[in-house]
Amino acid sequence: MLPIIAQNLGYQLIWVSPSQADLLILGPFIKPNSKKLKWCPKALRPMVSSILNLTPTRQVSPLRVFHSAENLRHDFVPADYSISFDLNITLPTHFRLPYWMEMIDWSHEGITGNQNPRYGQLMSIERLMQPLGTHYLEKPKAAAFLSSHIREPRKTLFDAVQKVIPVRGFGAFFNQDIKNHHLSGFLKQEVLQDFGFNLCPENGMYPGYYTEKIPEAFFADCLPITWTDENVRVDFNPDAFINLAPMSWCNFSLFQEIVQNSRLLEGYASQALLLESPSILPFRDFVKGVLEDASS
Repeated sequence: MLPIIAQNLGYQLIWVSPSQADLLILGPFIKPNSKKLKWCPKALRPMVSSILNLTPTRQVSPLRVFHSAENLRHDFVPADYSISFDLNITLPTHFRLPYWMEMIDWSHEGITGNQNPRYGQLMSIERLMQPLGTHYLEKPKAAAFLSSHIREPRKTLFDAVQKVIPVRGFGAFFNQDIKNHHLSGFLKQEVLQDFGFNLCPENGMYPGYYTEKIPEAFFADCLPITWTDENVRVDFNPDAFINLAPMSWCNFSLFQEIVQNSRLLEGYASQALLLESPSILPFRDFVKGVLEDASS
């Protein structure tokens, strides 16, 4: 999202090698503690190091920005600025941007260019602020589960939900012909049209770590069945989805009570996922400050 905002601000981006960069964007898969020249045999490292040091280096180090869409803390990598999920970080050099906000259509605020290819389209704030509606009650009482793996806690949650309602799996774990989720051959939104529920647990639990999974289910007229911590209310209305995490103490028996209670299911239909309209403009202003710092 940072490059898209930069372009919308009128900056021309030129992608260069890290040694030539004014702004260095560090992703979540960087290995901050990896040793230099680890690839090189120890006996040859002094010689290779001396050769590399002959290459002219920049007199000014590039500005470093750590940007993560994974469940990693804002200080995972030493950087001048950070963009992460983390809540309650009051540093002026940090901005909380949950990944689901990158999947929103922000054209009404003048930001264009982001995409959501795996899902099929960007989500609109207007729809997420409307009640889920009764359409999900008219669809089969079954859950879609899109996943490339079934490691815990996914396996436990999959088994628990499957005891109550049918669960159909999609993705690389369930179809060995799929190499990765970018080559799945289906759009998530289209798959969800045939299901009243979407089992969409988060990959991990940490305050502030809320991805695209819940809103994508809601946007497709599914009742989300998730697994996340109670602070999710900072982003979403907790009455608009089923959260399995607080049910662990009773082996998820409360889930069966919910699904078998028509009054409770009808209650979800009246709930909107977003209770307040979010804005991408604060992040635009943050990025503007970063770019001004990098170019000064």
